[in-house]
Order: sequence, then structure tokens, then C-alpha cells
Amino acid sequence: MLEPREGSGPPQQVSLQEGFRDPERRQRWASLFEQLDTNKDGRVDINELREGLARMGMEAGPQAEQDILREGDTDQDGELNFEEFAQYLQERERKLLLMFHSLDRNNDGEIDVSEIQQTFHCLGVYISLQQAEKILHSIDKDGTMTIDWNEWRDHFILNPLENMEEIVHYWKHSMVLDIGECLTVPDEFSEKEKKTGMWWKQLIAGAMAGAVSRTGTAPLDRLKNNSMNVLGGLKGLIHEGGMCSLWRGNGINVLKIAPESAIKFMAYEQIKRAIRGQQETLRVQERFVAGSLAGATAQTIIYPMEVMKTRLALGKTGQYSGVADCARQILQKEGIPAFYKGYLPNMLGIIPYAGIDLAVYETLKNTWLQKYSKNTADPGVLVLLACGTVSSTCGQIASYPLALVRTRMQAQASIEGAPQLTMLGLFRNILSREGVLGLYRGIAPNFMKVIPAVSISYVVYENMKQALGVTSR
Repeated sequence: MLEPREGSGPPQQVSLQEGFRDPERRQRWASLFEQLDTNKDGRVDINELREGLARMGMEAGPQAEQDILREGDTDQDGELNFEEFAQYLQERERKLLLMFHSLDRNNDGEIDVSEIQQTFHCLGVYISLQQAEKILHSIDKDGTMTIDWNEWRDHFILNPLENMEEIVHYWKHSMVLDIGECLTVPDEFSEKEKKTGMWWKQLIAGAMAGAVSRTGTAPLDRLKNNSMNVLGGLKGLIHEGGMCSLWRGNGINVLKIAPESAIKFMAYEQIKRAIRGQQETLRVQERFVAGSLAGATAQTIIYPMEVMKTRLALGKTGQYSGVADCARQILQKEGIPAFYKGYLPNMLGIIPYAGIDLAVYETLKNTWLQKYSKNTADPGVLVLLACGTVSSTCGQIASYPLALVRTRMQAQASIEGAPQLTMLGLFRNILSREGVLGLYRGIAPNFMKVIPAVSISYVVYENMKQALGVTSR
């Protein structure tokens, strides 16, 4: 099938028979087959594929082994013999060659940074030169600052991507982690993803992941709102309202995910357009500003739901019959301004949380890539989960005092005769009565929920994407 050009350029297409007769190519395929065939029975099953891909550190998306087996197993016996494997690789190289040529716009046999950036732009996704360089470095093994055919082929040979749009999607999308706090910069979507409806499927997947994650960690969230220690707090809540009381306020917390995500996405698109102007791309700082403003817009609109969540979580058994009753009581007794109690510290908390979360996450991920993984732009699930957990924790440490004051401002309005302290008044009151540590009361359950929340969110998100037909590659 493939015949090398002179020099280091990509091969030209020739006949199927010539491809199989090429000794260099057949030897390369045989070597790869032997690495996968761990029990040396001359056949590779799905478990050997899965383990082999992981062991060799091949760039392959989730369920890649299933896609390879489905396409290569011509006799449908659930395994690949060498001839089936070689035929699959031959067809795979043909597709990769077409993709390589579409990227190599000046036909010099190599792909450079500008060609990567231009390909993204043609598909409606704007990336900076620095982002394109990161992608190039993940494939460029010989340090020439270009990608030749051999590097391209070896990088994607066992990643069953079908076209350049899937390649760009694979490079572009990061996972969504919902830990029940304000998320940072919304995900980017190409023009085609917007037109085909792929964007709303991803938003639905993210919303479902958030719903399950928040429900799973709701008891810890209620402990945080009540500023309780873990064991004593759990006993007290169960004694007061039974096991079900641990999830009080969770319904409204889940209910607000969909409108918040949709508003944030739409606001982010409009703000990006306004900031970008005549520029083709947004710098990281500009994306952060756009993301923060979009988050602030969404929070402003759904903030009354945030107040009701806190009131329900702090309420006693029987105090409210549900969300509607909670809203009615607040409106009747305190008026519309009560729905925006704690709004200022909430808005102020977005900046340090989002900024530190994003900065720490990117720093940790890039440091790991530079130190341990020079041949890939994807550090893997466990590393990303660890980076997300640490960055979220750092963001919470910085913004938690503001979150605590926000919660107390929301709560004090419901207590008849209680002094209605301002944000600064509450800060002074906490510092004088409890000291600096008082600003972090209830943070222990918040830390405890980060790891399970991130893990649950990731697992549900990936499964929802698969169920909705959203490619994860």
C-alpha cells in the first residue's frame, strides 16, 4: 500500500499487494503484533490489546481496543491473527496518510506549528501559537520542531480516529470535573459542534456528571454549610432529621446545574466575541477574563437558587415542604432582596477560586508533562484527576473565607431579630470571636468531598458521553 518517497517525506499510495510485500513495513507490523501477543499464541484478544496499549503508552482513546477489534476482526472470532492485524494496520496507515497530507499544506513532507494552527482555524477552533507548539512537541520525537510521516504514523497508528475533525477533537477537548463549586473557563466548541448539536450533548453529559457527583457528596456539603465537624455533625444531622436529612438542599443544588451551565456557555461565547474583536485567538489571560465574566453572569441569574439551597440545608425538619415553599416563605417574610444575600462575597470569591484553580491546574499538568512524559500531550486520567484535585483544593483555600461569609449572610437573614451584618462586619465578627482559623470553619468536609466528587464526576461524564454518542477521542 505505502511506498516511501525519497528523503523523510510521507509515502505514496500503491497497491494492496505491494504493501504486504514491503519487508520493512511487514517487519514493523510483526514487531508490534509480538508486543501485543503476550501469551504468544499467535492471536491478540481484546484484553491483550487493552493491556498492550497501556503498557506501550500508545496514544489511544477510551475503548480504542474495541474499535480496533471491531474493524480488524474480519472472521468475527473475537481475536486478531497476524494477517487480520496487518490488514487493519495497512488500512489505518492509508487513512493516516490522507490526514497527514491534509495537514501538510505546503507539501514539504513535514507538519509545522503554523499548519497545526491553520487546521484548527479551518475547523472553527482558535488556538494560540503556544498551544499549537504543545501539540507539536507531543509528537515530535527527534526535536526538529516539525512532524514527519514516521512520527505522525507511529503516534496515531493504534488510535482509531477517522478524519482530521476527530484528530482536532482529540487534541482539543479536556474533561469536565464538577466538584460542586464554581467552574473556571467553559469548554470550547467548534462551529461544526455547535451546528450539529454536539455542544448540548456535552453540556448534558456534564450536567449529569455534576448531578450524580453532587448527590454523592451532598452530606459533606451539608456539613460544610452548617460549619460542623465531620463525625459529630453527621450524628447531629441524623438525630435531628434521619438519614434523608443528609441530602436536604441537594434537589435545588442539582436543579441549578442545567441553567447555570447553559447561561455560562452562552455568556462565554458572547464575551469571547466581544474581547476577541479582530483577533483570531484569545490569550490565556483573556480566556480567564471571559470565563470569569461568564461565571459571574451565570451566578447573578441563578443566585436566588443558591440562597434557597443554603436555607434548605440549614433548615430544620418540617420547616420547608420543598423548594417552592422555601421560595414563598423567603419572599413573604423578607422580600426580593433576601434572594441576593451574600451576593458580593460570592462574586469576589469567583476571581481567586477560578484564577488559582486554573493556574495551579495548568502548572501541575505542564510540569508533569515536561518531567515525565515528553512524547505526549495527554498526561492520562490519573494525572489529570490528581491535578484537578490539587488545583481545586488550592482554589478553595484562597476563596473559602468569602464562601463562609456568603453562607452566613444567607443564613442570618432567616433568623428573626438577629443582627444583619455586612460582609466586612461578618469578617470582623469572625476574626474577633474565633480568630483566623474561624474563617476556615467547616473546610474539612469540603476537602473530603473533592476526591470522591472529582472521581464520580469523571466516571459519569465519560459514560454519559458514550451513551449520547459523543466521541471521547
